[in-house]
Amino acid sequence: MSALFSPISIRGLEIRNRVWVPPLCQYSVTARDGVPTDWHLVHLGSMAAGGAGLVIAEATAVNPEGRISDHDTGLWNDDQAESWARIVRFIRSQGAAAGIQLAHAGRKASVWPEPMRRPGSQPLDEGGWQTVAPSAIAFEGYREPVALDEAGILAVIDDFRRAARRAVAAGFDLVEVHAAHGYLVHQFLSPLSNVRDDRWGGSLENRARLLLEIVRAVRAEIGEQMPLFVRFSATDWTDGGWDEAQTAIVAEWAREAGADFFDISTGGLVLAQIPIGPGYQVPHAEYVGERADVPVSAVGRITTAEQAERLIASGAADAVMLGKAQMRDPHFALRAAHELGAGTSMWPVQYLRARPEVNDGEW
Repeated sequence: MSALFSPISIRGLEIRNRVWVPPLCQYSVTARDGVPTDWHLVHLGSMAAGGAGLVIAEATAVNPEGRISDHDTGLWNDDQAESWARIVRFIRSQGAAAGIQLAHAGRKASVWPEPMRRPGSQPLDEGGWQTVAPSAIAFEGYREPVALDEAGILAVIDDFRRAARRAVAAGFDLVEVHAAHGYLVHQFLSPLSNVRDDRWGGSLENRARLLLEIVRAVRAEIGEQMPLFVRFSATDWTDGGWDEAQTAIVAEWAREAGADFFDISTGGLVLAQIPIGPGYQVPHAEYVGERADVPVSAVGRITTAEQAERLIASGAADAVMLGKAQMRDPHFALRAAHELGAGTSMWPVQYLRARPEVNDGEW
């Protein structure tokens, strides 16, 4: 039996296989209102129909100023939740689980959306906004953020809570808290971006406080049966920054606070030289999983069925997140199942006549 196509249970949810879609920003809300569109339905729905076990919707802002760009999705009002509900229904109708990543971009917010990308922050007089962060330290080339005060931090935690409530109402199967890629929660975690001297900065316990309070708040909203994921960048790839040892410690704390599963990526806080290659981030997932004794997913240049199978079978990760590979081929999971001899149960009935088994074995 293929390890990659074995099911996995997390709290009250069974996911049909370990081929998962990570959050993939689409910068496609041209109305600038945070409401997901038909593009999101087709983008996410095609991967669900293509056999993925779990499809996680893109980094979705918990408040307007938390968007990376003004073309991002949101979950701060009911209109957004209603539009997400339609997408969730389709994903689930295809046998996949539907997740959403709740996010706040912090000092990396207010940038130009990808279709009109320009260097630096979007100017205030052209639709941009003042960004916030743990400390008034700018990401290189971006506008300087305002350091959040105590009331601002507590408001962010409440925004995550409210967004989680709407995620439940929209029918999502799980929620992921974005604590990676240099966005707000990661900014609090790393000593490179957090130089506060109050209860939200300094020691590891203090720098982790925002994440842990968000995890507790989200868990209180979603109940005991829904899984809660956390996405970490396991290293800043910079001396003196966030690293995998700290990640493992905080992952343990997050599990105690109510998180279940950890999606391990790297980088994004500062500009750095990253040695990119096949599976280059997998060792970080393996490290965190072993040190913290928590289930993890791996991401980063995982591109073939054989590679993905090997990672699951070896125990390096409990699932694989394939982003660009599934954007190139939304039916990656169906093809991988064919290559690994894992059966055809995931095929949509509308596509059964296209199965290799009824076409001389050809994909």
